[in-house]
Amino acid sequence: MKCQDCKEQDSTVKVTQIINNEKVVLNLCKECAAKRGFHSPLDNSPFPLANFLSGMMTKEVTGKDSKSVTVPDLTCANCGLTFSEFSRLGRFGCGQCYKTFRDQLQPLLRKIHGSSLHRGKLPPMLSEDATVIREQERLQEELKLAIDSEDFERAADLRDKLKSLIESSEAEESKEKENV
Repeated sequence: MKCQDCKEQDSTVKVTQIINNEKVVLNLCKECAAKRGFHSPLDNSPFPLANFLSGMMTKEVTGKDSKSVTVPDLTCANCGLTFSEFSRLGRFGCGQCYKTFRDQLQPLLRKIHGSSLHRGKLPPMLSEDATVIREQERLQEELKLAIDSEDFERAADLRDKLKSLIESSEAEESKEKENV
């Protein structure tokens, strides 16, 4: 999209103003935005994520047999961003950068998230835990209803099921902690 003022450069700044309950959207290039007095507060300060990412990406190699490894600086074919620029800036230039720098990002994602794969809204471990929690809540509700209706035999059965479920989930948790 071209700048609304100069109609020559691509717009890189989107300004949304609401004046008297009326929304006005301006798509401007950086120079025209500056002429109108709009500027990014992050222009003269480093992007905080950049320091974090560059710290995560640097590998310290120590020892008597350590060798200097030179990694070729990849460049995104779409926007021209190099991986070293990404390391310095902490942000990508376009969506294609994720595909271009995939091999370099996987170790970084593993460091940050513990995995480089996303497997849905809840990781499998959490989804199993959520099922157990929902079952506990269901049993507690049924137990309350049984007590309210004075069906004490059913309440005793539900109490035992609930106790068994809680004990088995606690045993699983302790086993997982031992494996970590």
